[in-house]
Amino acid sequence: MNDLRYPIGTYEPSSELTIEDRQVLIREVETQPSLLRQIVEPLTSEQLDTPYRPGGWTVQQVVHHLADNNMNAYIRFKRGLTEDAPSSPPYREDLWAELPDYRLLSVGESLVLLNVLQKRFVVLLSSLEPQEFRRTLNHSFLGQITLDGALHRFVWHNRHHILQITSLCERMGW
Repeated sequence: MNDLRYPIGTYEPSSELTIEDRQVLIREVETQPSLLRQIVEPLTSEQLDTPYRPGGWTVQQVVHHLADNNMNAYIRFKRGLTEDAPSSPPYREDLWAELPDYRLLSVGESLVLLNVLQKRFVVLLSSLEPQEFRRTLNHSFLGQITLDGALHRFVWHNRHHILQITSLCERMGW
């Protein structure tokens, strides 16, 4: 069950990132929406309504969650750049996944949102000076983290969910 929930393993924090590390992560932020689109666009309604693991979210819920989470991350990052160590309030992602928009909207809506949002995020990230990545946030359950740490965790989070979907597709032979 753990392998299905965390197909890339649990998050391992990174020390301060180098300029090259950041460039790799920013490139991944840029390419993740198209990768996700390639994986989910061919899926049928029934496949999109399949949980990636027993008791887990459906593929559709995961895609909508990525859009919601990435919006939160983008705002969190901008607050970290413009405020002194702002707090990063939690949100009930488990309850958000049960709201009507997750059931009623097609994944296409969230894929469009992710594409546009990630473009903005990439422009922002690419324009920052290295010292700006040392700014901090007060995360609700992680404590104080740098924007380097937030970027690293953000990319891991997206990889994690994309691989959940990819692994399901491979297991099911889709």
